[in-house]
Amino acid sequence: MGRLKSAWAWLTRAWCSSGHERQTVLIVAKSVLAATLAWWVAHGLVHATSPAFAPFSAVLTMSVTIHRSVWQTLRYVAAVVVGVAVQAAIGFSAGPDLFAFVIVAVIALTLSQARTLGEQGPQVATAAFFAFSVYSQSTSNTDRVQQLSQIVLLVLIGCGIGLTVNLTVAPPLRYRSAEQGLHVLAAEMETLLDDMADGLSGSDVSEERAERWRAAGERAQTAVGQARAGLSTAENSLPFNPRRLLPAHRSHLSFTRYRQVLAAMERAVYQLASLTRSLGRWQETEQTYTFTPVLKAYGEFAARLRDLAHVIAELDGDSLTAQAEEMKETADQAQKALQEVLDAASEYGLPLADATRPYGVLVVEATRLMEEFQHTCDVLRDTADV
Repeated sequence: MGRLKSAWAWLTRAWCSSGHERQTVLIVAKSVLAATLAWWVAHGLVHATSPAFAPFSAVLTMSVTIHRSVWQTLRYVAAVVVGVAVQAAIGFSAGPDLFAFVIVAVIALTLSQARTLGEQGPQVATAAFFAFSVYSQSTSNTDRVQQLSQIVLLVLIGCGIGLTVNLTVAPPLRYRSAEQGLHVLAAEMETLLDDMADGLSGSDVSEERAERWRAAGERAQTAVGQARAGLSTAENSLPFNPRRLLPAHRSHLSFTRYRQVLAAMERAVYQLASLTRSLGRWQETEQTYTFTPVLKAYGEFAARLRDLAHVIAELDGDSLTAQAEEMKETADQAQKALQEVLDAASEYGLPLADATRPYGVLVVEATRLMEEFQHTCDVLRDTADV
């Protein structure tokens, strides 16, 4: 029953939202359609000896973006042509014996390492081995030429059908990937800032808590890479995609704001990493917390940054104007909280100039963090109505 409920919940998400589940259903359905059409053409119309090459090629062209699909198809076709050409050159000169196979294997596997073919490189060897099998079973040179040519033809048929299906049936337009990457990154930062606000407000900078902050900072750095991948996917989903011409999608054809926000948040993540290291040094060097009011002010500042991160974690391009205004109000509160940190540092004589103690770094990192979050806020406000 538990598995049935999970499966039903998965199907419900696929039906109701445009998330990962729906994308999975679409790619499977499109792959089935492309493979079926390729098999029908190869088996029913061409009457190929090995029609499976066509549906295999059709499925291989399916990708998350049209741009990537086109490039993968070109590389795959090139790899197959090279593999078949290697077999033809060696086969017709050395014959279909074991020694010839060794030569084919050496050349094909060497060429499969070519960087220009990318992840399709291994297909050189696959095509060469399959071509060798077809070549060795043929009885005449005419038949061998026909069979080797048919392999290339089947690949072209499969790739052509795959690209056509991917291009015409719900072509993937993944502009939301840019937002989703920022959501994950901002959520990681929100979690870290929330725990920091709680710990600093209660003067709890224990070794255990400092270690937890460092681990959270590492997760945030990992999320930066994921956000960059999401942005890249979004940008690559536009070229060759006919859906970009529809009025509903014309407002999502630029990712400048996401690139700028991501750059600012990436810098903020590294500021947070430096901040957590400094707080760890605080725990290591201080036996008593003489500057408790400063810690509390710092905790309040972290709480306001947490609120900013929360807004970014719920960023929605369709309601950006309202969210930009919310960020402005929250950023103003964070600026006031930062000033309270600076005032407390001055009032209680925080030794900022003492290079052996971490206080100067803490204040500097707080200022830099505020600059990056303020920059993010300004970018969203400036582009909200664009």
